[in-house]
Amino acid sequence: MKIRDIMTRDVELVSPDTPLQEAARLMRDADTGFLPVGADDRLVGTVTDRDITVRCVAEGADPARATVRDAMTDELVYVFDDQDGAEAAQIMADRHIRRLPVINRDKRLVGVLSLGDVAARSDDDDVAALTQEEIAKAPPNN
Repeated sequence: MKIRDIMTRDVELVSPDTPLQEAARLMRDADTGFLPVGADDRLVGTVTDRDITVRCVAEGADPARATVRDAMTDELVYVFDDQDGAEAAQIMADRHIRRLPVINRDKRLVGVLSLGDVAARSDDDDVAALTQEEIAKAPPNN
């Protein structure tokens, strides 16, 4: 099954200059803990609720003044929408991450693939179970 068939298409994209407080509100309103970060029409990173907490709030940063850039992960790990879902599951397991930005071949963000998407929508129960088991072995970082 292709990633485009199991990914979540409705995603919020934030700028690196977005205040953390606003990013946290976007997460709350969208009921997610993950936002892709874009600049100049390109994906430049990701930010999670954990990133905000550990990298900024725990260090004493003011969420109203700090920006997404201060908390985001700029090491990009992503998949293409035309890749097989099993490939994405393997990347998630290998990298111990729970969410991946999905881009098209023009390198434009088209969605997000979560562990929940793989578990709920994949037609391969073994892939979903293995991915969840592998990710659970490591502390969350995404």
